[in-house]
Amino acid sequence: MRKTSRPVSTLKALVITGICLVMLYPIAYVIVMSLASPRQARQGVLFPTEFSLDAYRAIFSGGVVTQGLWVSFLVTATGTILSLAMTSTLAWGLTRTRQVPGARVVLVLVLASMFFGAGIIPNYLLVKQLGLLDSLWSLILPGLISAFNLVVMRNFFMELPRELMESARIDGAGEWRIFLRIVLPLSRPILAVMGLFYAVGYWNSYFNALIYINDPEKWPIQVVLQQYVIAASPIPGMTPNPDAPPPPAITLQMAIIVAATLPILLVYPFVQRYFTSGVLTGAIKG
Repeated sequence: MRKTSRPVSTLKALVITGICLVMLYPIAYVIVMSLASPRQARQGVLFPTEFSLDAYRAIFSGGVVTQGLWVSFLVTATGTILSLAMTSTLAWGLTRTRQVPGARVVLVLVLASMFFGAGIIPNYLLVKQLGLLDSLWSLILPGLISAFNLVVMRNFFMELPRELMESARIDGAGEWRIFLRIVLPLSRPILAVMGLFYAVGYWNSYFNALIYINDPEKWPIQVVLQQYVIAASPIPGMTPNPDAPPPPAITLQMAIIVAATLPILLVYPFVQRYFTSGVLTGAIKG
């Protein structure tokens, strides 16, 4: 490859640095404002120099944010595990179109669901008839399998070397043993990426909770975020010291945003390495 000149490399570095600053500034502003002292927050200081944890003490003292985080953690963990289990088993079954009767029909139905949806009212009626209203299962079961993720995982499974599967069958391994002992270990990168996609989807789920959940104690953190940041509703019991005035609204809002965003951001560094790792390195030596 031809080596780029120094001016071009410098220009690229400046452009990338500028893009990074533009992307990081909103995140840094939210974090800094959530830590701003009440005095500077009321003054509208752009870059606070005095910091306080009053906003975080306030939002966690009421219990609403803590309960919302717990619900989101529970839904995300349970939903991600079940979604990976269902998606991987169905994707592996759809790769065996010759051995599994009706696999092609199921595959067509899966592809059709990517383009045609029932709509909000039929989905609501279905959830109601199943008795899932005001239940956390209503946030998990309707989106248990993503058709897009299923197709991606199926295509990944089809690229796995058939020689490994055939050698396992010669040794007497059945389909479940091949799937659990060979396919899944070779599929760690795609499972990690699909797990990240599912986890982000469950964590950011807002609309389903708004429709199906009426009990405020079962609200996930995204609904809490909407109620107390966008709708500006007061958080009950959020003042840790009744004799002191509550923190400014801007610091409370920014603190809730940080509490709702930080947990899912911490997952990315642990999954990032799977995006580029080679799954078949050393799997077959010819």
